[in-house]
Amino acid sequence: MATEITSLHEVFADQLKDLYSAETLIAKALPKMAKAATAADLKAGFKHHLEQTKVHAERLKSICAALKEKPTGKTCQATVGLIKEGQEAIDEDALPEMKDLMLIAAARRVEHYEMSGYTSACGLAKGLGLKDILATLTTTLNEEKATDAILAKASGPALAKAFAAEKSAKPAEPGAVAEVGKVIKKVVKKIAG
Repeated sequence: MATEITSLHEVFADQLKDLYSAETLIAKALPKMAKAATAADLKAGFKHHLEQTKVHAERLKSICAALKEKPTGKTCQATVGLIKEGQEAIDEDALPEMKDLMLIAAARRVEHYEMSGYTSACGLAKGLGLKDILATLTTTLNEEKATDAILAKASGPALAKAFAAEKSAKPAEPGAVAEVGKVIKKVVKKIAG
Protein backbone atom coordinates (compact mmCIF):
# COMPACT_ATOMS: atom_id res chain seq x y z
CA MET A 1 0.00 0.00 0.00
CA ALA A 2 1.23 3.50 -0.84
CA THR A 3 2.21 5.92 1.88
CA GLU A 4 -0.23 8.61 2.90
CA ILE A 5 0.12 11.92 1.05
CA THR A 6 0.42 14.66 3.64
CA SER A 7 1.88 17.68 1.79
CA LEU A 8 1.20 19.87 -1.23
CA HIS A 9 4.67 18.97 -2.50
CA GLU A 10 3.63 15.29 -2.55
CA VAL A 11 0.39 16.13 -4.35
CA PHE A 12 2.36 18.14 -6.90
CA ALA A 13 4.90 15.34 -7.40
CA ASP A 14 2.04 12.87 -7.89
CA GLN A 15 0.47 15.12 -10.55
CA LEU A 16 3.80 15.52 -12.34
CA LYS A 17 4.30 11.74 -12.40
CA ASP A 18 0.82 11.31 -13.83
CA LEU A 19 1.57 13.86 -16.56
CA TYR A 20 4.93 12.26 -17.31
CA SER A 21 3.25 8.87 -17.68
CA ALA A 22 0.62 10.42 -19.95
CA GLU A 23 3.23 12.07 -22.17
CA THR A 24 5.30 8.88 -22.51
CA LEU A 25 2.21 6.81 -23.33
CA ILE A 26 1.09 9.38 -25.89
CA ALA A 27 4.55 9.41 -27.48
CA LYS A 28 4.19 5.67 -28.08
CA ALA A 29 0.70 6.06 -29.57
CA LEU A 30 1.26 9.02 -31.91
CA PRO A 31 3.26 7.11 -34.56
CA LYS A 32 0.32 4.68 -34.88
CA MET A 33 -2.08 7.61 -35.26
CA ALA A 34 0.15 9.16 -37.94
CA LYS A 35 0.35 5.87 -39.81
CA ALA A 36 -3.44 5.42 -39.71
CA ALA A 37 -4.23 8.96 -40.88
CA THR A 38 -4.88 9.36 -44.60
CA ALA A 39 -4.84 13.15 -44.98
CA ALA A 40 -1.28 14.38 -45.44
CA ASP A 41 -1.75 17.37 -43.14
CA LEU A 42 -3.18 15.17 -40.39
CA LYS A 43 -0.25 12.73 -40.69
CA ALA A 44 2.16 15.67 -40.49
CA GLY A 45 0.28 17.11 -37.51
CA PHE A 46 0.56 13.85 -35.57
CA LYS A 47 4.28 13.64 -36.37
CA HIS A 48 4.81 17.24 -35.27
CA HIS A 49 2.93 16.65 -32.04
CA LEU A 50 5.07 13.56 -31.39
CA GLU A 51 8.16 15.78 -31.36
CA GLN A 52 6.36 18.26 -29.09
CA THR A 53 5.29 15.44 -26.78
CA LYS A 54 8.89 14.29 -26.40
CA VAL A 55 9.82 17.84 -25.37
CA HIS A 56 6.94 17.89 -22.88
CA ALA A 57 8.21 14.67 -21.29
CA GLU A 58 11.74 16.11 -21.07
CA ARG A 59 10.41 19.26 -19.39
CA LEU A 60 8.61 17.12 -16.81
CA LYS A 61 11.81 15.16 -16.16
CA SER A 62 13.68 18.43 -15.59
CA ILE A 63 10.99 19.73 -13.25
CA CYS A 64 11.05 16.49 -11.26
CA ALA A 65 14.85 16.62 -11.06
CA ALA A 66 14.65 20.19 -9.73
CA LEU A 67 12.21 18.96 -7.07
CA LYS A 68 14.40 15.90 -6.31
CA GLU A 69 11.61 13.59 -7.49
CA LYS A 70 11.60 10.75 -9.99
CA PRO A 71 9.11 11.25 -12.84
CA THR A 72 8.44 7.52 -13.06
CA GLY A 73 6.52 5.15 -10.82
CA LYS A 74 2.96 5.91 -11.87
CA THR A 75 0.79 4.87 -14.80
CA CYS A 76 -1.81 7.34 -16.00
CA GLN A 77 -4.86 5.09 -16.29
CA ALA A 78 -6.93 7.80 -17.97
CA THR A 79 -4.41 8.04 -20.79
CA VAL A 80 -4.31 4.25 -21.06
CA GLY A 81 -8.07 4.36 -21.65
CA LEU A 82 -7.88 7.26 -24.10
CA ILE A 83 -5.19 5.45 -26.08
CA LYS A 84 -7.37 2.33 -26.20
CA GLU A 85 -10.13 4.47 -27.70
CA GLY A 86 -7.65 5.84 -30.23
CA GLN A 87 -6.61 2.29 -31.09
CA GLU A 88 -10.27 1.43 -31.70
CA ALA A 89 -10.40 4.26 -34.25
CA ILE A 90 -7.21 2.95 -35.88
CA ASP A 91 -8.60 -0.59 -36.05
CA GLU A 92 -12.04 0.42 -37.30
CA ASP A 93 -13.01 -0.70 -40.82
CA ALA A 94 -13.95 2.72 -42.19
CA LEU A 95 -13.64 4.89 -45.24
CA PRO A 96 -10.36 6.84 -45.03
CA GLU A 97 -12.20 10.13 -44.59
CA MET A 98 -14.26 8.68 -41.74
CA LYS A 99 -11.17 7.27 -40.08
CA ASP A 100 -9.48 10.68 -40.17
CA LEU A 101 -12.49 12.20 -38.40
CA MET A 102 -12.36 9.44 -35.79
CA LEU A 103 -8.63 10.01 -35.26
CA ILE A 104 -9.18 13.75 -34.83
CA ALA A 105 -11.89 13.08 -32.23
CA ALA A 106 -9.64 10.65 -30.34
CA ALA A 107 -6.73 13.09 -30.41
CA ARG A 108 -8.91 15.93 -29.13
CA ARG A 109 -10.01 13.82 -26.16
CA VAL A 110 -6.34 13.27 -25.31
CA GLU A 111 -5.58 16.98 -25.65
CA HIS A 112 -8.42 17.92 -23.33
CA TYR A 113 -7.19 15.47 -20.72
CA GLU A 114 -3.69 16.91 -20.97
CA MET A 115 -4.95 20.48 -20.76
CA SER A 116 -6.83 19.57 -17.60
CA GLY A 117 -3.75 17.94 -16.08
CA TYR A 118 -1.45 20.85 -16.92
CA THR A 119 -4.02 23.36 -15.63
CA SER A 120 -4.08 21.52 -12.29
CA ALA A 121 -0.29 21.32 -12.17
CA CYS A 122 -0.01 25.04 -12.92
CA GLY A 123 -2.37 25.80 -10.04
CA LEU A 124 -0.25 23.73 -7.66
CA ALA A 125 3.00 25.30 -8.88
CA LYS A 126 1.51 28.76 -8.38
CA GLY A 127 0.24 27.84 -4.91
CA LEU A 128 3.68 26.50 -3.97
CA GLY A 129 5.38 29.66 -5.26
CA LEU A 130 7.38 27.77 -7.91
CA LYS A 131 7.52 30.56 -10.50
CA ASP A 132 10.06 28.99 -12.89
CA ILE A 133 8.25 25.66 -12.84
CA LEU A 134 4.93 27.45 -13.34
CA ALA A 135 6.36 29.20 -16.42
CA THR A 136 7.54 25.88 -17.88
CA LEU A 137 4.22 24.17 -17.22
CA THR A 138 2.34 27.14 -18.68
CA THR A 139 4.41 26.89 -21.87
CA THR A 140 3.41 23.24 -22.21
CA LEU A 141 -0.23 24.01 -21.41
CA ASN A 142 -0.27 26.66 -24.14
CA GLU A 143 1.23 24.19 -26.63
CA GLU A 144 -1.47 21.64 -25.77
CA LYS A 145 -4.14 24.31 -26.26
CA ALA A 146 -2.61 25.22 -29.63
CA THR A 147 -2.63 21.57 -30.71
CA ASP A 148 -6.29 21.27 -29.76
CA ALA A 149 -7.09 24.42 -31.75
CA ILE A 150 -5.31 22.97 -34.80
CA LEU A 151 -7.29 19.74 -34.45
CA ALA A 152 -10.53 21.72 -34.09
CA LYS A 153 -9.74 23.66 -37.25
CA ALA A 154 -8.83 20.44 -39.10
CA SER A 155 -12.16 18.87 -38.19
CA GLY A 156 -14.10 21.24 -40.48
CA PRO A 157 -12.40 20.24 -43.74
CA ALA A 158 -12.24 16.62 -42.57
CA LEU A 159 -15.99 16.68 -41.99
CA ALA A 160 -16.56 18.09 -45.49
CA LYS A 161 -14.38 15.32 -47.00
CA ALA A 162 -16.21 12.69 -44.98
CA PHE A 163 -19.56 14.03 -46.12
CA ALA A 164 -18.43 13.95 -49.76
CA ALA A 165 -17.12 10.40 -49.33
CA GLU A 166 -20.37 9.30 -47.73
CA LYS A 167 -22.38 10.88 -50.50
CA SER A 168 -20.39 9.09 -53.21
CA ALA A 169 -20.34 5.76 -51.34
CA LYS A 170 -24.12 5.43 -50.87
CA PRO A 171 -27.08 5.85 -53.15
CA ALA A 172 -28.69 9.12 -52.11
CA GLU A 173 -32.12 9.38 -50.59
CA PRO A 174 -33.39 12.41 -52.45
CA GLY A 175 -34.59 14.77 -49.70
CA ALA A 176 -32.83 13.49 -46.59
CA VAL A 177 -29.24 13.65 -47.85
CA ALA A 178 -29.75 17.09 -49.35
CA GLU A 179 -31.04 18.45 -46.04
CA VAL A 180 -28.21 16.83 -44.05
CA GLY A 181 -25.74 18.21 -46.58
CA LYS A 182 -27.04 21.75 -46.09
CA VAL A 183 -26.75 21.44 -42.31
CA ILE A 184 -23.22 20.00 -42.48
CA LYS A 185 -22.08 22.73 -44.89
CA LYS A 186 -23.35 25.36 -42.43
CA VAL A 187 -21.51 23.65 -39.56
CA VAL A 188 -18.30 23.36 -41.60
CA LYS A 189 -18.46 27.04 -42.51
CA LYS A 190 -19.01 27.98 -38.85
CA ILE A 191 -16.11 25.78 -37.65
CA ALA A 192 -13.71 26.90 -40.39
CA GLY A 193 -14.88 30.52 -40.09
